[in-house]
Amino acid sequence: MSSIRQRTLGLTLLIFVLSVMVISVISYRYATHEIQRLHDDNLARQAHLLGELLQTPIPPAYRRALLESIENTLQTEQRNADGLAFQLWEGEALLLRSADAPPASMSDQPSGYARQTYQDQVWQSYALPLADGERRIIVGERNDVRASLVRQVALRTLLPEFLGLIILTVLLWWSIGWGLAPLSRLAALIRSRDPQNLQPFTLSPLPRELATISGALNRLLVRVQRLRERETRFIADAAHELRTPLAVLDLHAQNALAADNAADRQEALEHLRQGVTRSTHLVSQLLTLARLDPDENSLPRRCIDAREEVRDTLSKLTPLAKQQRHELYLDVDDTADWRLAETPGAVGTLVQNLVGNAIQHSPPEGTIRVALSATKAALTLIVDDEGPGIPAHERKAVTQRFHRAGPGAGSGLGLSIVERIVSQHGGTLAFDEAPSGGLRVAVSLPRHLDTLPMDEPSSE
Repeated sequence: MSSIRQRTLGLTLLIFVLSVMVISVISYRYATHEIQRLHDDNLARQAHLLGELLQTPIPPAYRRALLESIENTLQTEQRNADGLAFQLWEGEALLLRSADAPPASMSDQPSGYARQTYQDQVWQSYALPLADGERRIIVGERNDVRASLVRQVALRTLLPEFLGLIILTVLLWWSIGWGLAPLSRLAALIRSRDPQNLQPFTLSPLPRELATISGALNRLLVRVQRLRERETRFIADAAHELRTPLAVLDLHAQNALAADNAADRQEALEHLRQGVTRSTHLVSQLLTLARLDPDENSLPRRCIDAREEVRDTLSKLTPLAKQQRHELYLDVDDTADWRLAETPGAVGTLVQNLVGNAIQHSPPEGTIRVALSATKAALTLIVDDEGPGIPAHERKAVTQRFHRAGPGAGSGLGLSIVERIVSQHGGTLAFDEAPSGGLRVAVSLPRHLDTLPMDEPSSE
């Protein structure tokens, strides 16, 4: 595709040339008409002047001398300055003519204007009868002489326009280049930018049109930088957190290979299986954490029944709770409106991490209570356990990645994932002491039903 300068200049010149052509045609036709009219008037004026001269009272002795003088003057004239030819007729006899006048009559009309062809030459003429009624004067002009004069006048009229077109082309080329200079500077700045440098572009002053492009480009750079930071953080987190589990897995595998009896080998393999399970859970949490971006507001959302989503997730966690000899209770009002707009899987992941943490930290035979409440604007999820809880001075730090609260803690990612989900949905997360002495986690999520499409079906 051609450059913006070439396209703009080409379109501007095309419009200008077409306009000049239309104006030139109109001007040419108007000039032709005016020149023809002026020449016709000149023919009549010359005929009348010559007629007045010939009709001036002169003694008969001098009249013949006058005619001979006019004839000699016209015959010695090779061509008049204005290209006119003269004839003096008496009846059918040609008494007098100029040197460039044809011998035949230039007009077949007794008086007035006429157009006559003689030897492929077209003559425009004016005939004037004299007072005696026998003589008439014909003043004529060849049409090719007129056409030549029209062409000269037209060229003199159009020449400044064509010269102006050349000058305008140069001025337009310069002015468009000057107007596009900020775009050229922005392009040069982009070309010279280090690929590792994702800082926003700063170019001032900047036209309003380019400010939009620059703003969009800077927003894109910010998003790319955040994605790179997330990628770098994920790689660092994975490398940091998987180093120790992989080393433990390798140790259990060595113990299984070096075992002298089946019991020791079985014990080593059991430890290896548990390590694989923990590593799988850790990888899953790392991927979940990497997928969640609290600054991403364009993720698609769906309308769910939060009550059914929580029940389904708790049913999947029940075997794990029974294995740890815990009791799970859900307190919910079945008659309330439980519709909620969520990013797919957000509520399930939220419940899985909160209840999973509660199962991990609660003592055997402990009780974990999950309560759901609804208002017109938001839904609230509360999880109470009977574990050791979190001291008040540590509650602000527990949502940081890999923060562990005690020797029995897990990977330190569960509450960080919860905080990301809550932030993504514009909700609130609070920690408090449970009535049973453990930890209470309260999550409030706005419904956000107005963010769904108009034809989004509502869950019952």
